[in-house]
Order: sequence, then C-alpha cells, then structure tokens
Amino acid sequence: MSHTHHPSFATHPAPGVSPRRRLLIGAAAALAAASLGALPRRAAASTPVALPPLPYGESALAPVISANTIGFHYGKHHKGYVDNLNKLIAGTPMADQSLEQIVKASAGQADKTAIFNNAAQVWNHTFYWNSLKPGGGGEPPAALRERMVASFGSVDACKKELAAASMGQFGSGWAWLVRDGDKLKVVRTPNAETPLTGASKPLLTIDVWEHAYYLDYQNRRADYVAALLDKLVNWDFANQNWG
Repeated sequence: MSHTHHPSFATHPAPGVSPRRRLLIGAAAALAAASLGALPRRAAASTPVALPPLPYGESALAPVISANTIGFHYGKHHKGYVDNLNKLIAGTPMADQSLEQIVKASAGQADKTAIFNNAAQVWNHTFYWNSLKPGGGGEPPAALRERMVASFGSVDACKKELAAASMGQFGSGWAWLVRDGDKLKVVRTPNAETPLTGASKPLLTIDVWEHAYYLDYQNRRADYVAALLDKLVNWDFANQNWG
C-alpha cells in the first residue's frame, strides 16, 4: 500500500527553544500528521457500478452482429442500465455492494423492483458479451462436449434446445445454458430475470430482447439465434463456468 507523505511541520525548532517548548511543538506536529492520516480517502468511498469494457471491438462480431447494433446495444442499452442503477442505489447500503450482491439482494423484493431490473440487466448483458466471441461456434471443448452428449444426446441436440428456448421466450428475455447439479440444462427467463438468483449456475446466454438483433435481422429472431450458435457462441466461456 502506498503511503501519503505528510509535511513534517516544525519538527526541528530553532536553537534556544526550551525543552518543554520542543516537546509541545513535537506533540503538535504529531497530532497534525495523525489528523491528516485520519482524513477519509476518496478511494474508500463507494465505487459506482461500472460499465465493463467489451471483450472485443465493436466491429469484431460482424457480419453476424454489426458494429451498429453493438453501438446501440452496448453503448446505449447496457450503459443505460448502468447509469440508472447507479442513480437508484446512490446513498443506500447497496452502493457498497458488488453487482452480484445487488442482484441477489433485490430479487423478489417488491420495493426494489427497479433496482433488480437494472442490476440484473447489467449482469446479464456482461455475461452475454462474454458468451460470444469472434470466430466462435464450432466444436465445444472435449469436457463440455461430453456433458452435452450426456445431457442432451449430442452437441446438435443441445444447440436445438438453446434455439428452441430462444424462440419460445415470448417477448423479451434470455435463453440460458446452465449447470443443474452434474447435468446441463437449457432454461429461459423473461425480461431481466436470471438464473443467478436460483439454484442453477449460468454457463452461457443468448439475449433475445429485440434490441439485440432488430437492426440486423428485423423480426427474424430465428436467423439471429442460428447465426449466433453457428458462428459466435463461446463454448470455451461456458466450459470455464462449469467449475
């Protein structure tokens, strides 16, 4: 830890000062230095929830997802949830909590619905960006592939379940690949809901809010989902989240 250098004040008074006077000056200097050290540090204050950087450039997912869509989705929607959340928790005990703690503490609380909706959307979106990668799709890592086969019968069957959940979510929401005990499972959640607040562990997600795909695919959600699963899905991320 770095230490702030405080002025020494008059710790070496001029010759001829009496011993008692020297003692008083030394005590005053020590007290002044101690009081400076006791001042609250800015770093100790509550740190707002930050908008995490994208794990890739805005154009890195093109042509499946355009830089235009990323600009709006990340730069407007995701950032908007972050800004709203910080306004809602300012001056409350939640301002000192992590994002995950805020999501879990506000879930199911009628008086904290707005906080939950914004906090969960911040968390879900960050998870979504990491669920994708340039040059994704393809064959999953061996350990994940084995679990897919054990849980769904094949990798293709798992992808079909994810696609079905994505298409079966009426209105806005999310499709998730989760760990449920020692098995893989596909679930869907509406709006801002997230498996983070339940017993299963999220491994990967697909955002099916319209703002995730409408600029590129209009109403063709199925085409968006198929393109993600074939070309962008980050199986490595899902595999890492198992442990």
